[in-house]
Amino acid sequence: MRIVFVVNDIAWEYPGYTTTHLAMEALRRGHEVWYVSLADLEMREDDHLYAKVHIPPPGDYRHGKVFLAALTGAKATVGWRDLNGVDILWLRNDPSLDVERRPWARMAGIDFGRLAVRNGILVLSDPEGLARGINKLYLQYFPEAVRPRTVVTRDPAEALRFIQAQGGYAILKPLSGSGGRSVFLVRPVDGPNIHQMMEAVARDGYMIVQEFLPNAHEGDTRLFMLNGRPLVVEGRYAAVHRRRREGDEDIRSNLTAGGVSVKATVTKEMLAIAEQVGPQLVADGIYFAGLDIIGGKLTEINVQSPGALVGADQLEGVSFTGAIIEDLERKLAWRAAHPGADNRTLACA
Repeated sequence: MRIVFVVNDIAWEYPGYTTTHLAMEALRRGHEVWYVSLADLEMREDDHLYAKVHIPPPGDYRHGKVFLAALTGAKATVGWRDLNGVDILWLRNDPSLDVERRPWARMAGIDFGRLAVRNGILVLSDPEGLARGINKLYLQYFPEAVRPRTVVTRDPAEALRFIQAQGGYAILKPLSGSGGRSVFLVRPVDGPNIHQMMEAVARDGYMIVQEFLPNAHEGDTRLFMLNGRPLVVEGRYAAVHRRRREGDEDIRSNLTAGGVSVKATVTKEMLAIAEQVGPQLVADGIYFAGLDIIGGKLTEINVQSPGALVGADQLEGVSFTGAIIEDLERKLAWRAAHPGADNRTLACA
């Protein structure tokens, strides 16, 4: 199997990233791994998709730092390749990282992914589904019962009306963003500062004003979905609970905002949410997703580059990354047996 990982920029990758560990697992199983930065994609006059690829030497990599050093080192193969004929193109870039510094790159993976689909390459997740899920409005496509009450606006007066209707408590965050950046807890005592909060959030686009969930101070649980179902290995769910550090008053539990991951308890309530969400993920061809759940409500769905899977591997003592690579092997066999299936069907088959 030849699998191509599309990332924002190879220089921005880290040893603990989910993509890093998926790539190492694929190499350990004897597959070929190519990395591509968004800036290194091209369509040429033959209508083929080309890319400047970084191919690490084969090896049994066990540490992300060693793998990334090999990926960018002197023994790596670097050069332009025709992507027609690769088995899988996996879009693992995070569009939110490019909103401010490289706005041209935000949709690049999806746009080139569409061309790859046209040329018969299996693209994960399906680019049309990713286009719907590229920002937090995607949550509104799911059953109302699983979502917090929410307003999306650029009008401070409308945001303030909603906050007052919630008793003065709300979560304020940007529509386009990730990692807990510019996320605020609004409380009744924050009246004098609320306009500054709104200004900070709405500076680059729409703001989400969301019902404050009473259990938010306990953090959230990220439950990973594969093919529209919770990812399970040996009876253990791929999930992590993310909470604030002891003594930290910051409401954000995102790992990039200083939170810590601990072993999750996956409840029947969480599984009921996953059951309601799964059919829409399948309909949109979303292969791998992270559901962020607080107190029986789904607060976000990460569909393009869900992270923290490595933490689930470590906390649960099983290899969810290995299970995903096994699933890709199965998926290619299924595709060979169903040559007429479209990309969206294949993505969650």
